[in-house]
Amino acid sequence: MADDETQIRELIEQWTRAVHAGDLPGVLAQHAADIVMYDVPPPHNGVRGIEAYERTWPDFFRWQASGAAFELTSLDITAGDTVAYATALLRCGTPDDLARRPDLRLRLTLGLRKENGSWVVAHEHHSFADDGGADERETSEREVRDLHQRWYEATEAKDLDGIMEPVAENVVSYEHERPLEYVGRDQVRQVCANGLDISTGTVTWTVPDLAVVVRDDVAVAWGLNRMTAQQPDGTTAVSWSRGTRVFQRAGRGWEMVHQHVSFPFDPDTGRARADLTPPRRTGGDPANGD
Repeated sequence: MADDETQIRELIEQWTRAVHAGDLPGVLAQHAADIVMYDVPPPHNGVRGIEAYERTWPDFFRWQASGAAFELTSLDITAGDTVAYATALLRCGTPDDLARRPDLRLRLTLGLRKENGSWVVAHEHHSFADDGGADERETSEREVRDLHQRWYEATEAKDLDGIMEPVAENVVSYEHERPLEYVGRDQVRQVCANGLDISTGTVTWTVPDLAVVVRDDVAVAWGLNRMTAQQPDGTTAVSWSRGTRVFQRAGRGWEMVHQHVSFPFDPDTGRARADLTPPRRTGGDPANGD
């Protein structure tokens, strides 16, 4: 069986490299048409068929592009004449994830069968160990806060791809501007692009008093958004608004599925108030609305 085990090992190592490279044809190669995958995110009854399997990867590839690792650390194979199985552990996480939890591993089980003399993957099962309880909520909250920090940095760098990286394909966003809602990544991307274009200088966005609540695979974050934009005359315009964001954990980590931002409404004038500032914060600069 040494030849079979060697073939299977090469197949799995090639698949791992393809996943890390975002190479979709390489990921699909040597997979059965009727593959069944039990993945970390839903659906709980699994992903069935090569077309459904293919649709799970683009979101994961976007997450990988942020610098996440996907590396085999162990691989064991048992092969018979026509069927085989393999168990593996992989380093799978962002640099921050792995720095906080060096022992974090993705668990992988593969079921294989021979078709026309070649091995193909007929079943995949991916999972992380359940850390459970308060520790998991604390880790998840930190991940959502880290996501916001990446947003702040991408905004200042005017990195539109970085801003959009954690935004879900089916996101629904209630923006300051009309229409009533923006649906999908493409519409929200255009809103973000317009926001970055309002100034030829630096644009920043932060939520100084960000609140985060996490339960299972859903997280909600809210707070007052502080936006700044350099003006042509060299001054910096500062505005505050209100923001609530909803996240769902997916195969690539947390992604935003809903956003709601607004300015307060002035009943005396019937207009939105974009000139309001929160109470002065200790050590802040009142000229900047801090």
